Amino acid sequence: MRQCLIALRLAEGVGLDEEERAVVYYTALLINVGCHSDAHEQAKWFGDDIALKSAKYDHEPRSIRMAATGIRALGSGQAPRHRFRLGLAFVLSGHREVDGMIAHQAAIARTMAEQLSLSPDVVEAIGASYERWDGRGWPGDLEGDDVPLASRIAHVAEFVEIANRLGGAAAVRRLARERSGGDFDPVLASLVEAEADVILSGLDAVGAWSAVIDAEPALAVVLTGDRLDAALLSIGNFVDLKSPYFLGHSRAVAELAAGAGKRFGLTEVEVRLVRRSGLVHGLGRLGISNAILDKRGPIGAGEWERVRMQHGLLPEEEFPSAIPT
Repeated sequence: MRQCLIALRLAEGVGLDEEERAVVYYTALLINVGCHSDAHEQAKWFGDDIALKSAKYDHEPRSIRMAATGIRALGSGQAPRHRFRLGLAFVLSGHREVDGMIAHQAAIARTMAEQLSLSPDVVEAIGASYERWDGRGWPGDLEGDDVPLASRIAHVAEFVEIANRLGGAAAVRRLARERSGGDFDPVLASLVEAEADVILSGLDAVGAWSAVIDAEPALAVVLTGDRLDAALLSIGNFVDLKSPYFLGHSRAVAELAAGAGKRFGLTEVEVRLVRRSGLVHGLGRLGISNAILDKRGPIGAGEWERVRMQHGLLPEEEFPSAIPT
């Protein structure tokens, strides 16, 4: 949410009009929507897939330090013998599987944007969300100005948000200097360095959910009736990508629940609400590591607690209407 607000401020800073800012808005919100789609594979190689993702912000992408961090994480949480076997398998063939993960995430996010009927400009920007200014991104087909501007803005905003949360404006300025001309567009990096205080002002004081809704540059997409059902089905299907054991799960739950609602004599409106709830009932699963979801054998008390918490991940105090009673 904060990333989206930062992206909009950057878009305004480079003089984008309302329609162009709308593209930035949706790109920034969906840029990482596919990052769970290969969580099963990440957990297979590195253990906790959610903990692994934090390394993305610790070191520059494609750097030696980033590669060393990944190698050290191989087989995390497993016995030494298993880690050795896994490391050998990774050297022989696994590295090729990992190399394609980030490009695959962008492709999945692009599919999500298409299913939500977003504009072609948004679809294109999300598909290029992991490209870099220097051409060393994923899949590495674009560089410089060929990378859609919305992609470049959302990318900068993502890392600026993390740097600000961890080290404030000083860390943000340092990040902009270090990444300029690398994965950051130099124009955007210069803007961040010069206007960091303005770009970051008030982010901690606003309710992120309400602020993002209010900040939409143009009412570009309205979902009602069948379009809302289609969007929720798309979301449910994307949640199910978290683990191969859940493929088709949300759709099946929704249909079973709707069928039960009809048997109990619910009205058509109530049945539709039940079906919609079924489609998104597993959203909190995205906050659970696949090292737990896909674990063979029993899980421990702490792991059960993380599973239990999946039902409480939505901040009810910010948007209570989203919580069915």
